[in-house]
Amino acid sequence: MTALGRRRPLRAGRAHAAPRAGSPFTGTGALLRLNLRLDRVRILIWTVAVGLGVYGSVYSLDQAFTTEEAIQARGALLTNPATIMMTGPAFAADDYTFGAMVANELSLYVFLTAAIMAILLAVRHTRAEEESGRLEMIRALPVGRFAPAAAAVSTVALACFLVGAATTLGLVSVGHEDLGLGSSLALGAGTALTGLVFAGLATVAAQLTEHARNATGMAMAGVAVAYLLRGVGDVIENTGSWLSWFSPFAWAQQTRIFVDLRWWPLAVSLAVIVVLSALAIILSHRRDLGAGLRPARRGPATAAGGLHSTAGLAGRLQRGSVLAWGIGVFFFAIAMGSLANSLDGMLEDNLALAEWIAVDGTDLTAEFAAVILSFVMIAPLILGVSGILALQGEESTGRSELLLVSGRTRSGYLAGWSVTVIIQVAVLTLVGGVGVGVGVWAGTGDAHWVGEMAVAAAAYLPALLVAASLALALFGFLPRWTLLAWLFVVWIALALFLGDLLQLPGWALDLSPFTHTPALPGQDAQAAPLLAMTAIAVAVTAMGFWGYRRRDLQSR
Repeated sequence: MTALGRRRPLRAGRAHAAPRAGSPFTGTGALLRLNLRLDRVRILIWTVAVGLGVYGSVYSLDQAFTTEEAIQARGALLTNPATIMMTGPAFAADDYTFGAMVANELSLYVFLTAAIMAILLAVRHTRAEEESGRLEMIRALPVGRFAPAAAAVSTVALACFLVGAATTLGLVSVGHEDLGLGSSLALGAGTALTGLVFAGLATVAAQLTEHARNATGMAMAGVAVAYLLRGVGDVIENTGSWLSWFSPFAWAQQTRIFVDLRWWPLAVSLAVIVVLSALAIILSHRRDLGAGLRPARRGPATAAGGLHSTAGLAGRLQRGSVLAWGIGVFFFAIAMGSLANSLDGMLEDNLALAEWIAVDGTDLTAEFAAVILSFVMIAPLILGVSGILALQGEESTGRSELLLVSGRTRSGYLAGWSVTVIIQVAVLTLVGGVGVGVGVWAGTGDAHWVGEMAVAAAAYLPALLVAASLALALFGFLPRWTLLAWLFVVWIALALFLGDLLQLPGWALDLSPFTHTPALPGQDAQAAPLLAMTAIAVAVTAMGFWGYRRRDLQSR
């Protein structure tokens, strides 16, 4: 018998049962597993970042405010409207405690982080799926009508739960006696529910427009409105006025964690989540797949002259985010700078705080302004890296390829985009410097600070160029490793905020370009490190151009 004749017959494979038809949620579990597989790294990064951020912030407050007098001096700042705008309601201001300070200093920014994460994930798994055409392919499979939406909601809910759990874990891990378990759990629950409220808002926005970028912008505008409503409401009444209750941030802050815990305000968040989810479902039944309830505006027959160039196109695509960053940075810088008139008493009662923010008292206002300016410079740092890495999205969707086949060179395309981002970073840097100057002017009555802080902000441009050039080099050579550019941003922020407090070694601090930037106007200007960083940025940028010209495009 031949070998062919001796071949054993193949056994029938294991039969798979066909999905049951008729259920609107058929396939939800499989789609949820797919979403989690695609977003496992994103969700992990958000969770770890929030957990470590909460732990590091609370630990730094514990190290900076070591005495009762120091805590009471910090509480005295709650009489400043700018402080209330940036933090929240002033509970227990007359008898300020460490727990009240943690809630006041930390809660709003944790809620903001959860809101931004939830919006990005919600739009990614709803409108972005429709816009790319993937949802239409999924709906062609034996899945229920509500399965994709249910999987998207479950993904965001799980991410919010993990971030809330990380918040609670970060608080409890510090082990401070004022941070009770009940209030720590309430802060974690408030974080998760606030994220879900804005996820619901993003889901509703996804029904109105047919573009993911517009849905994200609408939801982010909702975040800004909620922030302003809460801020203005708390300024009207420092424990929260009627206006504050129109903001989802206030619902979580009104639990009065670590002061007089009450859970019922979170019921408002739960009710709104249900209402927004129901509204999204109703609206989804009133539109076609891939379309929005609000019809897209017809564009002009011919493009504007500036859009014929790569630089003009980049400016048009990035102008919304640049405008949002500019407004936020300007008002934040003003609010922080206006605290200059509250320094003397606060630092006299808290020498540890003076060490933490690196002032020696020779010129207190100048040194404080320099520290605040360094904090504000994180915004143009993020804008520069995100602006450069936006090229990755253009490439993956195939738009870069369409531009290049029209006759543009790779070097020209990359140069036009990069120059536009650098100009935007420079403008935002100047806006931040002017904002700090205006704030210090408001606090001291001396107008010369506006020009001086604008010049001081310009000193950060070489450091910002180093970070942007690293992002460009990674995009040019190793586009799959562009996450390293964001890790560099995280390290710069960590070294800036907690480097001295955590007693990081000198070589570790030197990895941050901000370490080599003179803290003007509190220090003497030194040209050598600025020139060296500029040379490094130019060299790294050249490497990015060289790599981009020689690698293959990675379109989907």
